[in-house]
Amino acid sequence: MKSPLAGLFTLTLLLAASAPALAEKRMVVIDQDTSGPGGSNIMSMLALLQSREVDVLGITVVTGNAWRDDEARHALRMLELIGRTDVPVALGAVFPLVRTQEETRLMAPLVGKVAWLGAWGQKLSTLPATPGLVEPPAPAAPLSPWDTPPLVEGEPHTKPISEDAAHFLIRQVRAHPHQVTIYAAGPLTDIALAVALDPHFAELSQGLVVMGGSLNPHTDDPEFSTSPRHEFNFWFDPEAARMTLRAHWPRIDVTTVDVSIKAMFTQAMVDAIAKSPNPAAQYIAKYSQERYYLWDELAACAWLDPTIITRRDDLYMDVDVSHGPAYGETLTWDEALKPAVDIHLVHAQVDLDLPRFTKMFVELMSAPTPRGDVAAKR
Repeated sequence: MKSPLAGLFTLTLLLAASAPALAEKRMVVIDQDTSGPGGSNIMSMLALLQSREVDVLGITVVTGNAWRDDEARHALRMLELIGRTDVPVALGAVFPLVRTQEETRLMAPLVGKVAWLGAWGQKLSTLPATPGLVEPPAPAAPLSPWDTPPLVEGEPHTKPISEDAAHFLIRQVRAHPHQVTIYAAGPLTDIALAVALDPHFAELSQGLVVMGGSLNPHTDDPEFSTSPRHEFNFWFDPEAARMTLRAHWPRIDVTTVDVSIKAMFTQAMVDAIAKSPNPAAQYIAKYSQERYYLWDELAACAWLDPTIITRRDDLYMDVDVSHGPAYGETLTWDEALKPAVDIHLVHAQVDLDLPRFTKMFVELMSAPTPRGDVAAKR
């Protein structure tokens, strides 16, 4: 007969061995155009920060919906308000690799206008309003790259780290080979720069999650119904998108326009979140003015729980860089028709379980914010 003490000792050893695995979190670096306060860019970061299963190693900031320096202040202030100043913020690219604001302006009379210019201007006022969509008020005048107007949520007391975004991304992947997911929900300039600096960066990651690209969205929204292959993140820096998609990632998951426009941030969701007294919920209740598509939030939540996506199309994806009318548009092929160049298979999300996603998002935003370890990250 075995001694009870021997059995207890064995059980203790087993529990000790399994503890690190039970406590292990999924690692991610967020690369985002962090315009704010509130809105899709900020709320997608909150989805990852609010998950107890995730270790956010840092946030890298790229110009997209707004200019980088203004965006970074919103990100820093949000982290302060929810108590997550342990998460470092690194400044990324101010401008796209090739596309310029002036070239885009000069091309518009020849190739047509786009609805959303991001940091280069507000949405076209000539477009008919889409029912149910509410956008924040436009600034009194367009901002320059270095403007830092007062923030409605208050100025941040913390600062970005001195390391630039591309080197921060590389350092994190090198420090944790095959364990770090790169979540990229803005233009892909920072990711392309990291790929150019370190040819092994992509393959040493665990994979890439992208909010970008458009296939064939079924909608009456004129921004997408008239240009079904247009999507802002790819369009703003087409060369960066091409470089990123052609890098050798273990896996690429793409949240497309097709699926994003099926998920709206509604007043009912805001009301449900506002019932929570927790910091993230109160931040959203106070500052999230948009009632718009949950672009980046869906990309984040689909990484947290892939089962909320009910249909994926596996396609070979690239981006048009011809500087013609289709400059920046999404290109796709199946196995039989793909070109003989180094393009890669992506898992393009095109449909979702909307009730499950809505419930998941509201619960994440309503929950207490997990604590972080400042010393561990800095």
